[in-house]
Amino acid sequence: MHYNTYYWGMNSIWWILWILLLVWIFVLPYDVPGQRKRKDSALQVLRNRFAAGEITAKVYEDMKAIIKQDLVK
Repeated sequence: MHYNTYYWGMNSIWWILWILLLVWIFVLPYDVPGQRKRKDSALQVLRNRFAAGEITAKVYEDMKAIIKQDLVK
């Protein structure tokens, strides 16, 4: 009977909470907030590739020298 104005404030709060929940689930990254990892540096990616056996020691040393030169600039 009084549904037009009754509980309007609570209804809007629930809509806001549902929207925030949906944004949190679907839009934000899946990492836990506050524990996001920084992207690996180029040197770390190179180390990982060498450790996985994707590149040889010679290629690793050459690329490492190039990366270190870029860091100095």
